[in-house]
Amino acid sequence: MSQQTKFLLNEDQMPKFWYNLQADLPKPLPAVLHPGTLQPIGPDDLAPLFPMALIMQEVSQEREIEIPEPVREVYRLWRPAPLFRAHRLEKILGTPAKIFYKYEGVSPAGSHKPNTAVPQAFFNKEAGVKRLVTETGAGQWGTSLAFAGSLYGMEVEVFQVRVSYDQKPYRRAVMETYGARCVASPSNETVYGRSVLAKTPDHPGSLGIAISEAVELAVQRDDTKYALGSVLNHVLLHQTIIGLEAMQQMEMADVWPDVVVGCTGGGSNFAGIAFPFIGHGLRGGAKPRIVAVEPAACPSLTRGKYAYDFGDTGKMTPLTKLHTLGSQFTPPGFHAGGLRYHGMAPMVSHVKELGLLEAVAYNQIECFEAGVMFARAEGIVPAPEANHAVKGAIEEALRCKREGKAETILFNLCGHGHFDMTAYQKYFSGGLTDEHYDEAELAMALAGLPSVSA
Repeated sequence: MSQQTKFLLNEDQMPKFWYNLQADLPKPLPAVLHPGTLQPIGPDDLAPLFPMALIMQEVSQEREIEIPEPVREVYRLWRPAPLFRAHRLEKILGTPAKIFYKYEGVSPAGSHKPNTAVPQAFFNKEAGVKRLVTETGAGQWGTSLAFAGSLYGMEVEVFQVRVSYDQKPYRRAVMETYGARCVASPSNETVYGRSVLAKTPDHPGSLGIAISEAVELAVQRDDTKYALGSVLNHVLLHQTIIGLEAMQQMEMADVWPDVVVGCTGGGSNFAGIAFPFIGHGLRGGAKPRIVAVEPAACPSLTRGKYAYDFGDTGKMTPLTKLHTLGSQFTPPGFHAGGLRYHGMAPMVSHVKELGLLEAVAYNQIECFEAGVMFARAEGIVPAPEANHAVKGAIEEALRCKREGKAETILFNLCGHGHFDMTAYQKYFSGGLTDEHYDEAELAMALAGLPSVSA
């Protein structure tokens, strides 16, 4: 095994196709249901929200879907992204394990999110759409869509969850630099936002509420569509370029992962790193353990119920079967805002039900401890969301140490924390606390799940 630290692909080695896990699943995904009739929906039902090219990707059963050359041209600004071996972290931990991480913080927006923002903007532009509306938590997705919109000359309006809007002013500044308009959610700009504020004027917001506001605006104008940064099949599809590149780079390193780790909120970066390896295993290849790491304060995979639910709090979206805490659940205001979503992607949820992944949950402080250890060893300050993947990888490495196993661990470092330093300041000053959700509120949200017959 080479002691090389960094593994790079050239532009010609960048994947030309996204990988669609639906083609290899042993059991198909449950149907998506219309929110009014509770009957399975068709492509036309999604047309008010998305261009037909994305809708066809959403329902496709094809294993490979071609990446348009104009999209690959933009990808070349930062892709292929590097893979690193964390030699220094291994030494600090005293583990026989080999730790590798795929680093997505090299994108212009500083995270994995442009992997889907760029194709979403491209396909909308091709369809004649002039304005995109969306939601964002920590701001990684809003920043990425703002960047993509600027490339294609499109208006972008972003509803940012209030608690993150207040915590992360520099993310808002980046969105505005790219030309987007950013509004704190819940807002007075939509009927649903005003209804939330009427009941709770100081509501911290949630991704579910912000989605409702964005969807409400999207359906009001013919030149406007909605863009989502996680959860949906086509979003997860676009992110698989991460794992496809990582496969080539692991071969360059002459190893193959025994464990693949990713943080999970809505599921996009996790699917990006994990789905190509899961599919490889389903087709007869090696089957690494797949570990999804989520925040203990918003534990949809470890505490949620697998059931049909709305993707938004205002109950405007179609119903999908997923691991959910209930669409009316408002997560506490912890700093990993990109992981504050009540439900897990239907495809990730389905994969868990098939027994193809494991899920663990960690508290905020222990994840920041892991992030600081990683930064001091490897030099990169992770985003609060990515700290969960770092924590998961460290725990796997320590397990290998206890068991005397020289396993290979791969994790996705999905973004840097350069705009999240307020959270790190709080951590160092002792002002960061472990946030806990209200058990009674969770029970109430789960009790309010829509009734869907089998």
